[in-house]
Amino acid sequence: MRGEMLWFDNEDKQHGFITTEDGERLRVDRTGFKAGECPEGKCKGMDVEFDVVGEGDDRRAVEVSFTTAIAARRARRRASAMR
Repeated sequence: MRGEMLWFDNEDKQHGFITTEDGERLRVDRTGFKAGECPEGKCKGMDVEFDVVGEGDDRRAVEVSFTTAIAARRARRRASAMR
């Protein structure tokens, strides 16, 4: 299947959500990504391909891979650090 990343919290929750082309919202856990493809930083709106396992409310995305390249994470300057 194809879809789009809604968000992924790599540090605290270790999961996120994908919306499918049909508008279904699926959970994806850290272990649901193909090796080395777990996102770090912003990934909202990025296109993904995946398989679906489970039934009913337990459906989730697995074997998730990005179809667009993930941009390198950039450091953010804080206003207080610039003073």
